[in-house]
Parts: sequence; structure tokens; C-alpha cells
Amino acid sequence: MFYQPKDGHGLPHNPFNAIITPRPIGWISTRAGRGDNLAPYSFFNGIAYTPPQVMFASTARKDSLNNIEQSGVFAVNVVAHARREAMNLTSGSYPPGTDEFELAGIAKAECVTIPCPRVADAPAVLECRLGRILRLEGPDNHLVIGLVTGIHLRDDCIVGGRFDITRFQPLARCGYRDYAVVREVFEMARPDDG
Repeated sequence: MFYQPKDGHGLPHNPFNAIITPRPIGWISTRAGRGDNLAPYSFFNGIAYTPPQVMFASTARKDSLNNIEQSGVFAVNVVAHARREAMNLTSGSYPPGTDEFELAGIAKAECVTIPCPRVADAPAVLECRLGRILRLEGPDNHLVIGLVTGIHLRDDCIVGGRFDITRFQPLARCGYRDYAVVREVFEMARPDDG
């Protein structure tokens, strides 16, 4: 099968999200005039190492984007498999000003380097200062780039001096309504590892 997106795919469901999989989930927390907000974004990833930078894309103008424009900061909370139901609950469309931390029964803590809430028991949290927001092609697509100013690592996830993802089993988004969980990892040496 071949199709050009401008012509449509002819399938009952759009395969695009299922092709780019698995995708890490950035559980984005923000604070602005109407209060605290928490929402998952699966178009999320790290984009630079030095200085550390991340990005997430928002399709449509949502509370997260509005809050980041107002405050200039946000936090990326890593989603553990054990928090899948709470994460899913925070993905709903709620009226502006709804505190999804309260709605989903998630304990919050304050960030250190930015005025923003974070998921208190997240395996890792990246505190971010807004780098820029880019308007993307399409009716209402936005790319948010953040410069990481602080990193929280849950102590039980540090094993032998490494951040061990098997301790919390990260949740990933696949296509449609499908998710995946990382339970197995393996290591491969690069050809230039000495």
C-alpha cells in the first residue's frame, strides 16, 4: 500500500500514529493564571544533550500551551506503567482551570528551578524553561521546545549509578488506543566503544 497524506489513506483509522511507535509520553505539568494543569503528550522526545532540551507537540490550543505561553516554564513527568490509569484520566477534555492533579488523585510537589508543579512520585521529572514555540503546518499545530533546568530522579530508580527504567516500566504510546510498557531491555556496544 502507498498513499499520499493529502489524498487520504482509505483505511478505517489513520495509520500515521501507529507507524511512529512506540512514543514516549511527556506528562506535561504547568501553572498559570487559572491554576495547575497536567496532560499527557505522546509527540514528545529529547532533542539535544548539551544543554539538555526536550520538545512536545500540541495539536490544538490547549491549557498546557496557554499556560506555558503565560509562565514560560513547564515540567515533563515520566509516566510509569503503574500510573497508566491516572495518566489516561488526565488526557480528557476538561474546562479551563480544571486541576487534573486533583481530578486524578495525583500528589503534586513543587519544582526547584521553576514555579511549576510536578508529579510527586514520578520516576523522573525534567524542569524546563521555555526555549521557543514554533507554529507548525496545519490548522493548529505547535511545537514547544524546553531547556532543561533541573532533573528529579526517584531514588529507587537509581541502581549501580544508572537510571534503571526496569524499576518503573515506562509507558509508551502506540497507534490508535494502544500502549506499550518497557519490561525488557538489552545492551549493545557501539563499534567505536573502546
